[in-house]
Amino acid sequence: MTLSATYPGLRVLDLSTNIAGPFAAMILGDLGADVIKVERPPSGDDTRSLPPQWHSRATVFLAVNRNKRSVVLNLKTLQGREALMKLASDADVVIESFPPGLASALALTDADFRARNPRITVCSVSAFGSGPLGSQLPGYDALVQAVSGLMSFTGDPQGDTVRIAPSLLDLTTGMWGAIAIMAAIARRGPGTVGEHIEVSLLDSAFTLMCHQVLGFLATGQLPAKLGSGAPSAAPYRVFRASDGEFMLATATDAQFTRLCNALDWKSLPDKPQFATMAARLNARAELDALLAERFSHDTVANWLHRLGEAGISAGPVNNLQQALVSKLTTERQLLVRPAEAAAADPIELLRLPIDPDGSSVRQSPPQLGQHSKEVLGALGYDESTIEDLSRLER
Repeated sequence: MTLSATYPGLRVLDLSTNIAGPFAAMILGDLGADVIKVERPPSGDDTRSLPPQWHSRATVFLAVNRNKRSVVLNLKTLQGREALMKLASDADVVIESFPPGLASALALTDADFRARNPRITVCSVSAFGSGPLGSQLPGYDALVQAVSGLMSFTGDPQGDTVRIAPSLLDLTTGMWGAIAIMAAIARRGPGTVGEHIEVSLLDSAFTLMCHQVLGFLATGQLPAKLGSGAPSAAPYRVFRASDGEFMLATATDAQFTRLCNALDWKSLPDKPQFATMAARLNARAELDALLAERFSHDTVANWLHRLGEAGISAGPVNNLQQALVSKLTTERQLLVRPAEAAAADPIELLRLPIDPDGSSVRQSPPQLGQHSKEVLGALGYDESTIEDLSRLER
């Protein structure tokens, strides 16, 4: 069975913008749901205008919006909201990420959707949740990285505070949203009402820091910036060889012994400061200095060969171009051309990790309003009215 056969017939209205909500909707689209992306005039999803652009299309938008149909509706008008509610009356899921206060102002809250369709599941995506404080605060991935404390131990010990480059809070929040929606659909039975799901970037941040949070609660010690290092293992970091860098990871005493044997340092594990993982963590600076000096005398390729023969986890520090063309990445066949892409469309997209053959990558991300006539026409609207529904207020 292909991934896209999981939720055939499920209808999802994606009212969200940016990354988190659209990613949740895309996951459901990959699983076979009919996802209708409702966008505002005149420019649609905020990410459509972001650089970089590829063939005049924003790559951020392309990354999280495949397998969707785009409809333009002006939700600031009564007519636009009524058209949306007509769509919602036959939908299973709504995903929204309205700015603070906007859902209430437009009468597009969870209760409003449920009044029209009692069985609908509404997933609300926000930065800080719906509490008295959080509901008043807009936010983005980087801001939540800072507020949550995630930035405080990211980067080099002597360096400036830095953000983690990928939008990991947006993407993980989207994943939590998709999981929660799937659970709600599984719980839904005859005569039951839909659920209101709330996912926030702040909650996702603390979940990603779960072992740092528990470590702090247990010891009272704040997690420290370790660069490429790990808080619970050593040696476990990037080292520089004579011609470049590589990552070395040891997580057990047995692995450390094998590393020392590979380096012809067979007596090193017998020294008290290196005999156990706890001891090596206390002597991290001394051990790292010894290894840094040793590794500087040979090339990355030679070290990786030598360490690989000893069964030690080690690999090159690739840039993105190198990683994309590596044999490992090529073997995984991660980039897939949508099955229904136009012949002239050069687009390739990253398949989901749970879709090994990429068969769920069916439709390219839609052009703005590409499906307005198709979707709204099915509700009985004529072309003139459809144009009016997508027009900005004058």
